[in-house]
Amino acid sequence: MTIKAVVFDAYGTLYDIQSVAAITDEAFPGYGEIITQIWRIKQLEYTWLRSLMRRYEDFSVITRESLAYTLRILGLKHDDGVFERIMEKYLRLDLYPDAAAALAALRGRKLAILSNGSTDMLNALVRNSSLDRVLDATISIDSRKIFKPSPDAYTLIESKLGVPPAEVLFVSSNPWDACGAKAFGLNVAWIERVTPEAMALACVKSDLVAPLTMFQAIRMQMDELRLEPDYRIHALSELPKVIATHES
Repeated sequence: MTIKAVVFDAYGTLYDIQSVAAITDEAFPGYGEIITQIWRIKQLEYTWLRSLMRRYEDFSVITRESLAYTLRILGLKHDDGVFERIMEKYLRLDLYPDAAAALAALRGRKLAILSNGSTDMLNALVRNSSLDRVLDATISIDSRKIFKPSPDAYTLIESKLGVPPAEVLFVSSNPWDACGAKAFGLNVAWIERVTPEAMALACVKSDLVAPLTMFQAIRMQMDELRLEPDYRIHALSELPKVIATHES
């Protein structure tokens, strides 16, 4: 079946969430890596907890609260200016190096983002990275007030783009998101940026497990949910080949 729309997750898929480490390490030398990883882990946990508790707050609030948690439990004192400088980075995350070229190669189909990010955060991020010139839509789950991987979040794709799930390729590097999209009925390409072999090698290099290695083990390996993506790829640049395979 023809793929009429390619829909991307934003954080960790098109945008490198690890790029916040530059500003966290500048603000707290020696703590940048541990801040970055705890912050992201708690940010995700808060989306799921708030969804389960039905106590929705938008992603900007969750991002602030998870950063506040991180700095508190690490015992890092800070003023408002430092806190806001770190938060600002979420509006200027680095694109993955192959993102722009991959999007350009997919022209002719509807291209969109579906993200847990709040509308204001996403619009600023997309504008600051110039992706507003190539995307047909930037879709926040704000209108549903529940986060991915809730099925309600994925319904926004058809309602906003007018394309049914069978004709959508959903792309995410987040395993929980890939599983959620697959459970909903979308065609799914999961970007496996860190392989188990690479994880094993990283763990044997040192007696101490680095914060990034721990994050990769917890959040970047495919989950045991009996939901497999349709395609496993290692980079955004592989997407044109995925679509050609799907449509052949």
